[in-house]
Parts: sequence; C-alpha cells; structure tokens
Amino acid sequence: MRSTAEVDLFDLDRFADGPPYDVFRRLCAEQPVCFLPEPDGPGYWGVFDYDDVVDVSRHPQRFGSHPNTMIRDAGDGDGGAGALMLNQDPPHHTQLRKLVNRGFTPRQVGLLEPRVRTLVNRLLDAAAARSRFDLVTDVAVELPLQVIAELVGVPEVDRHRVFAWTERTMSVDDPELGGSQADARAAMSEMWAYADRLAAERAHGDGDDLLSVILTAEVDGARLTQHDVDLFFMLLMNAGSETTRNLITGGMLALFEHPAERDRLVREPELIPTAVEELLRFVTPVIHFRRTAREDTDFRSQSIRAGDKVVVWYSSANRDEAQFTEPDRLDVARTPNEHVAFGGGGPHFCLGAGLARLEARVLFEGLLERFRPSASTGPYGVCGPTSSTGSSRCRWRWPEHIAGEEAGPPVEDPEPTPGEHPPSAVAHDDVVATAQQLLTRPPSRLLQHAQISAPGRAVVSRVDPAQQQFPHRAGESGDLLRRHVPG
Repeated sequence: MRSTAEVDLFDLDRFADGPPYDVFRRLCAEQPVCFLPEPDGPGYWGVFDYDDVVDVSRHPQRFGSHPNTMIRDAGDGDGGAGALMLNQDPPHHTQLRKLVNRGFTPRQVGLLEPRVRTLVNRLLDAAAARSRFDLVTDVAVELPLQVIAELVGVPEVDRHRVFAWTERTMSVDDPELGGSQADARAAMSEMWAYADRLAAERAHGDGDDLLSVILTAEVDGARLTQHDVDLFFMLLMNAGSETTRNLITGGMLALFEHPAERDRLVREPELIPTAVEELLRFVTPVIHFRRTAREDTDFRSQSIRAGDKVVVWYSSANRDEAQFTEPDRLDVARTPNEHVAFGGGGPHFCLGAGLARLEARVLFEGLLERFRPSASTGPYGVCGPTSSTGSSRCRWRWPEHIAGEEAGPPVEDPEPTPGEHPPSAVAHDDVVATAQQLLTRPPSRLLQHAQISAPGRAVVSRVDPAQQQFPHRAGESGDLLRRHVPG
C-alpha cells in the first residue's frame, strides 16, 4: 500500500522561517519514503532520511538524473538543458565529467590556494578601506565568481557581464524581477554567443583553462559540438559559485546566531576546516534534487514505478537524528560529520566540492581574523524551498544590524532617544524575492545583506520592494536567490 503524506512542500508558507525541520523530523520517523503532491503535476516520491538519501544517490541505474533534476518537468524553451552534464547518467555522464575533472582534483585545488588567498585578501582589503561593506555582494558573491571565471578562462573585464546573463536566465516569468521566458532565452543566447567568441579565440591555441580543455576533448572519438561547449560553459559558470556563495552567507548567519561557536573559532582557528563541514551540514545550500526511477522497484516497502519522480531531501537527511547527535545544534568541532551537502555519494557527488571547501575555509579565516563581529540582531532573511522550473516566491525579512569592527574591542550601541528605534532594532520591511528554481536556492536562512563597519557598526540597508534587481554595489537592495547546479 502506497504511503501518501498530506504535506505540500510546494507551500512556501512552510518555509517562511527556513526549512520545516519539524516536518522533516516527523517524516523521517514515520514516513521516510512517501508520495507527495505536486501542483499541476503527477506528484513525486520524497526521500527524507539519511540512509535512504545515500542509497538513492549511489544507485543511478535505478534512480537516474535524466531527463531532469528539478521536481517539475522542463517546459518548452529550456535551451536543451536536458543535455547538461548534471541531467545525464553513466556512462555518458562519466565521459562528460572526465573532460573537466582534472581542474578539480585535490592536487589541482591545492595548487589554487595561494591564488584564492590573494583574492580573499584583496576583497577584505577593499572592504576594510570603506566605512562599511556588504558581506554578500562585496565578498560572498565576488570570491567564487572570480575563482571559477579564472578557471574557465573568462577575462576579468567580462565576468560581471557573464554573471548578469546567468541572473536573467533565472528570472523567468517573474513580474517583480521583470523576467520572462523571452528575456531568459535572450540572455541564454547572449551568453552562448559570448562563449562562441571565446571558443573561437582558443580554436588554434593550447590554453590550459577549462574552456580550452573542453574544446580539444573528445567523447567516443568525436569533438563536442558548439552547443555542447555552450552548455558546459553555462553549467560551469553557474555551478562554480552557487554552493560557495550560499555556504558563506548561510554560514556567517549561523555564526552570528551562535556566538559561542563563533567565539570558539576566533580562539581556535585550527577548527575552521572542521567548522566548514559543520556549516555545510547545518546550512545545506542545496535543499533537494530529483531522480527518476529507471525501473519498477520496491524501496522501503513502497512500490515505485518506472518513470516516477524520486526526490532526495538533503536538508532533511542532514538533520536526521539517527545519523547526527543533536542535529539541530551547531557544533564547529563535530566529528565525524558525513553530511550530504554535496550529494549522497555516487557519480553525481559535487564536482567542485574541494574548491568550495577551500574558498570557504580561506574566507572564514580572513573574516574571523580581521573582522570580529560583536553583536547581531534578527530577524534575518529567510528563504522558502528550492527547485522547480516555475517561480518560487520567498518572503524575506531584512536583517537589521550587525555590529562589527576590525582589530578592536566590541562597540556598544548608543542609547536611543525617546520614540526612536535603537540602532540594533531598526524597523524592518518584508520583502518578496523570487527564485526561479526550487532546487536551486540558497540556504534556509540567509544573511543577505550584512554591511559590516570597519571599525564601528554595520547597518543593513532598508529595502525598497520595487527594486528587485541583483545589487552590484554595497547597499543596493536585491535578490540573491540563485541556482546551484552540481555535477
């Protein structure tokens, strides 16, 4: 008999304060594999506990990634996204992954550390030179963008233009962001035309960036088509920054909300690599991924039919009480910590996991050494679920104040005058932000705009709900719900 849960995880109200861990906890205990409703769709199987998420992830012959890793099926005008590497299964997925794998090996990632440190120092130097800076737009966005762009071979002058194209492709049919299918297709065409020009410049060269590698690679004795190259370019530019950006923002928010753990890292910076793993578990930047049943199978006493959608919920697995002691507690010294933030193993384990870990480690080292946050108050930005080909609306509550300083004691807030809000309790606005993908969104609780003063206090900008563009300068309001597309 099919276990059906009357839980609508497309209901964004459930995610108003972050992922509904109480619901996940109940499902793990009572219905770890169950059938769930899908608006305007056939429904899907949800997989919630740790062991089952790992099981599904490691058996692509039973649960494949083709044709789509989003819950909702792709519509017309997706630009052939079904051919992306993350939507493929072995052996073709394995062949595609090998083309770029050498850029992400442990040895290659280790060689990148000096360059990552240089970029981090440059970003933090620029931040310290200003009276205040925006942690997200000035640091968390910039670091992974610059790193992946260098690896792919995008000239520095063009990087934000490429980034803007990725933003437009994720604002489909969203009146608040002004996006439409037509605009998304136009942005995709512009990005591919740019990739074509870069490819033409490398056609007869011997470059060692990832684009050059892809251009000279062969699959089954044949070179990739230009469209294949374009899809690879788009995938790398998106996947190379999302997990890291979301980890940095969600991780910093977690440290603000758990000051004892933050202070421990300041005292014991050797714990930062371990803390990065715990923040990955605690934040879980990618909430879920879909697989598709390849054959009729009995799984956890449930009869799953070929073609059924099977969705693994990483955010639930990472809070499974059977796997993690006190899973809702942030413990920067937690070991062991076999989280599934980069996937549950198998062929689709995140290709850039090592690079994301390196970037996060180096950046947290720099932030905790140079900027000692002394106070924080909520409420902070919160997100709804992640993943579908339609728009997901998420309600944001703007963070108010985050006091901080560089190399000095904490700064006390001045007393407010009667009738005024104290600096640490400025009135907030509810802001509606939109994410195009349900599976591609930042963590459940996201520090979206934290302007950190150096020295002194930091004030987060008030938001004009009419301004819903991606911010390019500190203090601008905007939406940071972005895609994550691991390999």
